[in-house]
This record gives sequence, C-alpha cells and structure tokens, in this order.
Amino acid sequence: MIRASRPLRIVVVAPLRYPIREPFAGGLESSVHHQVRTLRERGHRVTLIATEGSDHLDQSPPEFVLPAVVFDDPAEATDTTYPAGYLERALPALERALQHVADHADDYDLVDNHSLHGVPLARAGSLGVPMVSTLHTPTLPDMLVGHRSSDAPRSRFVAVSGHTAAAWAAEGVEATVLPNGVDTDRWGLGPGGDDLVWSGRIVPEKGLHLALEVARRAGRRLVIAGRIGDVDYFETEVAPHLGVTAHYVGELRQPELAALVGHSGCALVTPVWEEPFGLVIAEALVTGTPVVSFAVGGVPEVVAGSLGAALVPAGDLAGMARAADDLLRRVGTDAAARLTVRQDAVDRFSLRARAAVLEGLYSDVVASDPRTPGAGARAGATTDATVVGGRHRASSSLAGGLSAVRPVGSGRRAVTA
Repeated sequence: MIRASRPLRIVVVAPLRYPIREPFAGGLESSVHHQVRTLRERGHRVTLIATEGSDHLDQSPPEFVLPAVVFDDPAEATDTTYPAGYLERALPALERALQHVADHADDYDLVDNHSLHGVPLARAGSLGVPMVSTLHTPTLPDMLVGHRSSDAPRSRFVAVSGHTAAAWAAEGVEATVLPNGVDTDRWGLGPGGDDLVWSGRIVPEKGLHLALEVARRAGRRLVIAGRIGDVDYFETEVAPHLGVTAHYVGELRQPELAALVGHSGCALVTPVWEEPFGLVIAEALVTGTPVVSFAVGGVPEVVAGSLGAALVPAGDLAGMARAADDLLRRVGTDAAARLTVRQDAVDRFSLRARAAVLEGLYSDVVASDPRTPGAGARAGATTDATVVGGRHRASSSLAGGLSAVRPVGSGRRAVTA
C-alpha cells in the first residue's frame, strides 16, 4: 500500500441529523469526530461538511454547514424519522456543499464520505476528486441507488467489519475491511467495580430492555448511559424499571463515559439487530472492563477471542447473566486481568494505528484515480488493507453474507439505521 508522501487535502462528509460534537449522538458521530481530529493531528488539511453546531467547522466554507434537525415536540424525536420538511432543506444543502467541492476541485485531494444518504455517492464521479465512503450500517436502499447512478469513477468503500462488507458485497458493493478505532489515550485503564454498565443509543434495536432483565437475573445493579433516541421506547420499556437496581445517568461526554465504564465490573451489549460493529465493546475492553454480548452481526469480530469478553446466542438472557457473573469474578476488579484485556484491545483498536492504515488507503486511491496525472495503469486497481490489530488481512473482495436488516433474539422491535 502506498504511504502518504505529503499532507492530503481531505473533505469529510458527516452524516445528517446530529452535530459532530460531544456528547456524541452515537458511535457514528464519535467515529467521524475522532477521524477528523486524528487526521488533522497527523498534518492533513481536513475540512468538514456537517450540520450546524458541529466541532471542526472552523476551516469549512459556509456552504459546508448543513441545517440541524429540530423537533418541535421532543417526544416525537427518533433516530429513524425527520421533522416535516427537513430533508427538503437538508439534501439540497448537501448538494450545494458537494457542488462547492466540484467547483474547487483543485483545492482538494479526496472526499471521505460517511453520509447515510445516497447524494454523495451519486456525485462521486462528478466531483473532480476521488471519494472513499465508509459503510457503517447494513445495506441502505438510498445509498445503493446513489452508488449505482454515479458516473465513473465511483466511490471506493471501507467497511467497519467483515460482516458489514459481506452484506454490501451481496448487493455488488465491494469494500476493504477497516474496523473502527478507539482513542486509547482518552479511554484509559479503569479499576473496575461491582456494577454492570450499559452504554449507547437508547433505541429499540440496541435492546436495553433486555439488559435490564439480565441485570435483574444476575442480581446486580445496572448503570445506564446514553442518548434517548426513541422517547416512546424509553418511557414504555426502560423508565418503569429504573430505581435502586437500575440507574440512568443520562448522556455523558467522553471523559465521564470512559470513567463510568472503567469503574464498572462488566458491560452488557444487547443488540436485537445485526450490529455492524459495536464500538461500545471496543471502548469497554480498552478500559479493561469485560464485556458480554449477543453474538450477532459484526460483534464476534470485535470480541475476537478477547480474554475479557464472552458471547451468548441472541436473546439468551440466562446465558448472558451467567457469563456476566463469571467475567465479574475473573476480571471485574483484578488489576492484572484488566491490564491484559486492555493491552489486547489497544493492539487491535488503536486510533493512531487505524489512521496510519487509512492514510495509506487514501494515498493509494488518489494515486489510482484516473484524473490523477500519471495514474495510468493504476486506475481502478483494488486495494488490500491490513486490519488493525494484525489478526488477519481483509481483501476488498468479500463474498456472501446478509443483504437485509433483520431482528434477532427476543427484541421488542427492530429499526433500521
């Protein structure tokens, strides 16, 4: 893989809906924020297309600032719907931002796309600079339509897990596997504790209602942190169970969240959909806190044999309770065991190591683009990328897998991303 021989000029396209700032709305927003920050720290000139209120907009022209989502009634807010008329304003604004890139193509080397809409993919061949798009979710119809409608050269793709790559490959979209990263300086080793912890977006597909039942069966206190992404779900499935043995601390900024997870004995991860990656697993393991999760989607790849993690079949609440009790006894507050868990996770999920691999992929894409002088025969070449942590190499050609989101286990309901 070609290494970056000079600083690159990169435009990052963030997802619509939520600002890219702390407290992060979810793992996607966290990943984009850290990617921009890390690339800037490594000397690249990075500008951000994102909703108003985001961090890192200091170097962005006005055209790059998109309208934020505002619900008149907070009780109607969900992660899968928009206020009336929002997309009619936001998508044209995104089009204008991309047109600004096309009009100033000589000022940029690459577009790094994280949008969940098809607009950037449809414009990939007409921007005058190459695009790399990260696949954070199962296949989304709007993105597939956008990609297929683009003129050549289309976007190249990175997927956050082999599972996710396989799902998109089934729809004809090939991707290089590069797992998400964790800032291992900000997520430090914690001492552990007696409580269970659950963190993430509080939405049906994350299955918090199941974690509450697991904690009850385990006879442990559960501390919950996260943004309420579905008010109806929270009020009907979560709030009635809060009390002495289940405590909701709200939406936390990263330092407070890392401290909470690091002072916990075990993290519960309870997705009732095909989880594309599971950033909360990597974050917990980096603090030394063990994790027990349902074995769905890309989760087994994140766990990858860690001594501090256990997998149970989807919906197996009794099995999760037993596994959590076992991990609490073996790892919960054992300083040496927690250090071993952290060291393994740092090896696999370091943000700096991921950025170095990403830099090489960027440079290869730029050099291979047919619009780059001297690209010649390199145009259209495929790329192999070493998966961070060195467990295996992942080719850009991954076969098989799922082609649709489906509920798993004993979920209340499943909602697509």
